[in-house]
Amino acid sequence: MISNDDLKIQQEKKVREIEDILQEYLPKQKGRQKVIMEAMAYSLLAGGKRIRPMLMKETYRLFGGSSRAIRPFMAAVEMIHTYSLVHDDLPAMDNDDYRRGRRTTHVVYGEDMGILAGDALLNYAFETAFRAFVMEPEDALLIGRALGVLGEKSGIYGMIGGQVIDVKETGHAIEKEALDTIYELKTSALIEASMMIGAILGGASEEEVKTTEKIAKDVGIAFQIQDDILDVTSTREALGKPIHSDEKNKKTTYVTLLGLEGAKRAAEERAGEAASLLGELPGKNEYLEALLMQLIHRDR
Repeated sequence: MISNDDLKIQQEKKVREIEDILQEYLPKQKGRQKVIMEAMAYSLLAGGKRIRPMLMKETYRLFGGSSRAIRPFMAAVEMIHTYSLVHDDLPAMDNDDYRRGRRTTHVVYGEDMGILAGDALLNYAFETAFRAFVMEPEDALLIGRALGVLGEKSGIYGMIGGQVIDVKETGHAIEKEALDTIYELKTSALIEASMMIGAILGGASEEEVKTTEKIAKDVGIAFQIQDDILDVTSTREALGKPIHSDEKNKKTTYVTLLGLEGAKRAAEERAGEAASLLGELPGKNEYLEALLMQLIHRDR
């Protein structure tokens, strides 16, 4: 069992390693269009916990992966996550002025460049992931499968699809089943992609990849439920973004449906399911186990 102090030390080291990877794969800021490269870097290097690339790498380690192809995929998934945040913050969406404790991209660069920076990060994510073919051509089949997962989970059958439903339903009271669909697509899908790609590139079997997907789904939903809870109980200083934004935008959440205690119980149930399934997988990664539980029980 990893102590909280040891988890924090390891996490800080792993975040620094991920930051180095992101720096490595960011485009050079040159040419007449260099403002978009600047906006991409501003958005991508704004800090954060780097959860998705970290989950990818730790799942990869769980299955004994040794290919260099994991690195461009780690950068790619964080680019996709960042683009989704940039677009979430736009005036047409959540209209937030702060993200990770500083001004959002559209506030600094203008709404037009905010839109284009998000577009650029999404496109460049796939440019980056394709580099894996050059790095490890002998793993082409695995890389192809991983790209398929990345595309599906970030697209209309995943994160974008969830965002569409969320936008359409904002301001309307919805039932728990619809809310779960939003959370499964908007939040869980990219966490699923991260862990599934780690499993695929690590050499997991089809059945093991499916189990990994289920674990990630439970973690993703619990993560979003905790986000609902923190929007009510935390502070802007702790979160690095405005609180009570769900109330402002008249969004249905687990807290509005089940109350604060009911939402906490729902998150615990998902956490228990994820922990149980993780025990069914071969190998052992205590850091991954501790990280998953920390994500669900985080306080910011």
